Amino acid sequence: MSDHPHDREAVAALDALRAALAAHGVTLPSLDLHLLSYAGRYDSPPLITLGNCNPATAQRLADVLRAAR
Repeated sequence: MSDHPHDREAVAALDALRAALAAHGVTLPSLDLHLLSYAGRYDSPPLITLGNCNPATAQRLADVLRAAR
C-alpha cells in the first residue's frame, strides 16, 4: 500500500464497509479498491468498487438498508 493519505483513507473505508456489511450478513464478493484509480497518481482518492452480487445478496443489502432508515 502507498503512503499517500488518500490511499490509506480508501483502504480504511473499504475495511469499514466490508466489516459493516458482514455485521449484517452481507458479503459483496467483488468489493475492493478500483485498481486503475488506486494505481493512478491523481490528487483524488482511489475509488472503491462495490462489485457484482447475486440477486439474494442484492435483496439482503436492500433489506438491511431499508431497516436502517
